[in-house]
Amino acid sequence: MNLKYRGKILWIDDEIDLLKPHILYLEEKGYVVEKVTNGRDGIVKVEEENFDLVLLDQVMPGIDGISTLREIKEITPFLHVIMITKNEEEWLMDEAISEKTAGYLTKPVNPSQIFLACKKVLEEKSIIEKKTAGNYLEEFQEIEDMLICASKIDDWWALYLKLVNWQIELENQKELGLSETLNEQLRSANRGFVKFISNNYKSWMNSMKLDRPTLSVDLISDHIAPLFKTNDNILFIVIDCLRLDQSLSLIPFIQENFKIEIDYHVSILPTATPFARNAIFSGCFLGDIQENDKDLWRNIIDDQSTMNSVEPQMFGDLLKNITGKEFSYIYHKINVAKEGKRFLRHMKEYGDLSVIALVVNFVDLLTHHRSESDLLQEVIPDEAGYRKLVQTWFSNSWLYEVINTAGEMGMKVVITTDHGSKRVSNGIKVLADRDTSSGVRYKYGKSLVCSNKDALVIKRPIEYRLPEIVKGTNYLIAKDENYFVYPTQYHKYLGQLQGSFQHGGISLEEMLVPIITLENR
Repeated sequence: MNLKYRGKILWIDDEIDLLKPHILYLEEKGYVVEKVTNGRDGIVKVEEENFDLVLLDQVMPGIDGISTLREIKEITPFLHVIMITKNEEEWLMDEAISEKTAGYLTKPVNPSQIFLACKKVLEEKSIIEKKTAGNYLEEFQEIEDMLICASKIDDWWALYLKLVNWQIELENQKELGLSETLNEQLRSANRGFVKFISNNYKSWMNSMKLDRPTLSVDLISDHIAPLFKTNDNILFIVIDCLRLDQSLSLIPFIQENFKIEIDYHVSILPTATPFARNAIFSGCFLGDIQENDKDLWRNIIDDQSTMNSVEPQMFGDLLKNITGKEFSYIYHKINVAKEGKRFLRHMKEYGDLSVIALVVNFVDLLTHHRSESDLLQEVIPDEAGYRKLVQTWFSNSWLYEVINTAGEMGMKVVITTDHGSKRVSNGIKVLADRDTSSGVRYKYGKSLVCSNKDALVIKRPIEYRLPEIVKGTNYLIAKDENYFVYPTQYHKYLGQLQGSFQHGGISLEEMLVPIITLENR
């Protein structure tokens, strides 16, 4: 009978003759097993031959197992080693763990135990890959059915969450060849979502709160204010431009110390900071502010560099309007690490405040700078690269320490964002005058021309509760993977923007954004 070759094992044990049944069992399963009776001979073997795994005893004549292990690791640092010994003392287990062994078994062991240990070390990756591929293919039709049946915003959230979880699951298993299948499902989902938003968003703008999903304007009343009832102090973090997939990639760093709840809200259109983040902190649409509070509107638009400078004042007014009383709070916007570290140093001084609001700009800055930097485009070639960079930043950041400190202070933590971002791939020519806004995924101005199939064309801003920046303002909101390019220097900007991450438009990634609530364990 031809057996599948499963790997080459070196077994180092001074009682190797007593282990013959175990060796025969492994050989019957397809492993090649070589045997030596002491550590020194084992080290020589490792120097002379290539092995996939070493099985190692601790108590042997000459050098012991731990000393043998250390010398083997000097020769081949990544060679898997499983210790199999009669010694049950905890110090030895600690030593084996600290030396990064692949496993630890105590004698007596039966052949099937040894086989399972070898199989886990040498075949775990391929087994998981096969299982993952099978699970995804089983769910493929379920995802297709969810797409066909999606009729409510909660349906789209459930579908998007499932797709994102599969993105993360398949990220490290590209050899399965399923990534493109998943990406096509995500593209199909986005096409359906664009139609859903195009058909429903305008009616949400004219609906009672109970008849629409939780929008940016509802976030604080729906998810922050209820926490006041439990008298918890709250750390409210808005990470500008954080996508759902990126936020889920942060969970492994947080879950050890916190219980986690994941929910979502819908970013308003345009999915851009001047609109969505102002909506969060004011509880109002910009169009309503322009119509009902001329002084506040003037303060918002007077600062040409950012339309978000009034957020601290609006946040305090919103808290008072929701609760009917004054709340002690502080608002910090963090653009660079030294500002974040300074906040961290003083954080415990804010322990008596009801709410600490932090706006963190790292992800948004990364999004904007990527299209201008060849280096960042190398580091962030796609969504997976973007996730990993955000993950690396977070795990080493002042923000991670701030969240843990909040847990130590007994605070509840709510992490969210104003909008996500979309990787764009389809340049759309748009006609506009010189006063048109500069956004890539959305534009407002007086003389905008674009097809309805490529953008949501808004000719009457009041119907979408959007401000009339100048008289006769209309808006273009890009659909799906589109982005806007002027006919002049079309090819130059096409090359610069193709494949970049942008925001302001209509997509699952930009509009369905996470709300993560953390409570200390």
